[in-house]
Amino acid sequence: MIVYVGITPLMLVVAAFILVVLTLITRRKIIYDVYTLILSLSALIFTILVFILVYGDGKPTVYSFGGWPPPLGIVYEVDFLAAFLGVVVGVVMFLIVLYSIWYTGGLSGFEYYYALLLGMEAGMLGCIYTGDAFNLFVMFEVLAISCYGLVGFYRSSPAAVEAAIKYALIGALATTLYFLGLVFIYGSFGTLNMADLALKSRLGSIGYFPYSGFPIADVKTGALVALALALWTFTFKAALFPSHFWLPDAHPEAPTPVSAALSGLVVKIGVYATLRFLYTIFSSNSIIARGFHQISPWSLLTYILLALGLVSGVLGALLMAIQTDVKRLLAYSTISHVGLIFMGVATGSSYGLAAATYHIMNHAIGKALLFMSTGVLVRIFNTRDLDKVSGAGRFYPTVAVATFLGILHMIGVPPFSGFYSKLLLYTSLFEMGGVLLASSIIIVSAISIFGYAKIIYSLIFKSPKSIVNKPMDRCGAVSVLMLIIGLSTFILGLLADTLIAVVLKVAEGLSEGGVAMYIQSALAAAGKLSPGG
Repeated sequence: MIVYVGITPLMLVVAAFILVVLTLITRRKIIYDVYTLILSLSALIFTILVFILVYGDGKPTVYSFGGWPPPLGIVYEVDFLAAFLGVVVGVVMFLIVLYSIWYTGGLSGFEYYYALLLGMEAGMLGCIYTGDAFNLFVMFEVLAISCYGLVGFYRSSPAAVEAAIKYALIGALATTLYFLGLVFIYGSFGTLNMADLALKSRLGSIGYFPYSGFPIADVKTGALVALALALWTFTFKAALFPSHFWLPDAHPEAPTPVSAALSGLVVKIGVYATLRFLYTIFSSNSIIARGFHQISPWSLLTYILLALGLVSGVLGALLMAIQTDVKRLLAYSTISHVGLIFMGVATGSSYGLAAATYHIMNHAIGKALLFMSTGVLVRIFNTRDLDKVSGAGRFYPTVAVATFLGILHMIGVPPFSGFYSKLLLYTSLFEMGGVLLASSIIIVSAISIFGYAKIIYSLIFKSPKSIVNKPMDRCGAVSVLMLIIGLSTFILGLLADTLIAVVLKVAEGLSEGGVAMYIQSALAAAGKLSPGG
């Protein structure tokens, strides 16, 4: 099953190019629907097989492209974190493709829409699975190009074009800074392989990887500069305050399924990369944590992330309450939840890292559900204004119920799954700073209720004056899909004990013992693939 690690992103990229070529032969929509659905389902199955492989072996799995040993060649190294998030991406993207089959009905350019959607999934899985810091840059670009195209998909809309340009310009700057960080990393450590970097950052020397380069500069300073540049890029990708400004424009202007993918999944790639750099490559035991004049830069960075996470959580929740555009409201909700996730990342504790991972999953499912369920009404009535769809939930009760379930999940009402990730986060923050810090989770959740309440009030309780004469479109199949996803948030809550055990294992993989296993797996692959190995 190890081949599925390397083949999944490559399969999706190749499939995207083939899909574009297919336009020269036929433009029958059913062919593109089935084609994309099969590819997305295949990717989902492969991510599940990879998950089973990693958890069954109890150690990271390494796939070397072209048979080159690390760190000479590009490798994918999938540990517990990557395997878990790979399944999250596979599941949510499959649901988004199912929804897109309905959404793209009557939409021109659906061929290119599907091609970009496959490219987006390939980019996300490539970022998650890669074990090479430079290949992470490459997959960032694959992901970014797909996102820029999808945000500006409605070319006739000036707002969509403006949002795509803003996203692309700032995104290009962010990835350029990350590339500059890679220059510092390679100049300092003589390698870009993540396992090799993890080993050298802890030894401060050449390490034991065959064919690895020698450090040629001040390792401590170079590592600190590289980490600072990389974290700025990652926090931009994740839309963490103060690098959140692009998201409220980009996500609402994109097609609704794309908004679901952007808010539910794409921003989490920035969180994942932060975890990988902050705990796998560097950590509190790495060379940069030894400090300059008794000050630990690593600890300082984590406290900064904690503060930015808190501000992002509060700011996003406050700005939700004043929105009338439902997609913009949900975009600010994403900013708030990303802040909560980063607070868990910053704690560095097993509960904090487990909570961050758990909430990544919960937010991905919940936010995708809310964008897609409210998007049904946006599509039917051709407006994102909550006032103009007032009372719509009475005409589409299944959609309204699904939206209500998604909101309960996102607020964190027990026994929905969102409650348990917030409870884990509360526990980790209590251990770190006591009741005052932990209570910030309750405060942010309480503030966000005002924004979510606007959606419920508008769809269900407000008088349906503006839509009473509108024709009622059929959306039975997609409504059932929304209800199934909504019910899944409740079922996942019932499976909380199992999921908590899984995310605690993910957190264990980010501990020093887990990183040692990550390094050892890459060393074993290097020895096996070397001449005479």
